[in-house]
Amino acid sequence: MKLALICAMAENRVIGRKNSLPWHLSEDLKYFKRVTMGNSIIMGRKTWESIGKALSGRTNIVITKDPGYQAEEARVVHSIEEAIKVAESVSLIDGSEEAFIIGGAELYQAVLPLAERFHLTRVHANVAGDTYLVDFDESQWQEIVREEFYKGGTNTYDFSICLLQDRKSTRLNSSHSEI
Repeated sequence: MKLALICAMAENRVIGRKNSLPWHLSEDLKYFKRVTMGNSIIMGRKTWESIGKALSGRTNIVITKDPGYQAEEARVVHSIEEAIKVAESVSLIDGSEEAFIIGGAELYQAVLPLAERFHLTRVHANVAGDTYLVDFDESQWQEIVREEFYKGGTNTYDFSICLLQDRKSTRLNSSHSEI
């Protein structure tokens, strides 16, 4: 099982505003659904609460420090290590190939050194927000796929959906999801 990040980020590194996405990008949402479907998605409690429900067709794993926290239709865990173990167990049972970190900012920061792949949507604008993706060394990542989308219709900004591979990954290969 590969550990992957999936995130949309503006040019000024904004990823959120008031516990929500600061844009509507229809094609990005379709991509998110397509690549995460049938896999585990790992998120922090605030991300879980911002979504408001389990995302169907995926194993939802919520990380929280609150030992009494409950999340309907999700597995609640209390550490990143525990979340990864749950995702690996699910992968062994159902054959899923990736577990996705879907937010928030603190979780992205903590898991970035562990991730093999990064599904990164680059929003081509500076956007107002209050949540930022940690600055990371992009030279450590190789872009293997990119598709461009343009403002219009249900897309509020120009953006690119990129698939990045960790250059240090021992499992670097040419197999990847089509965008």
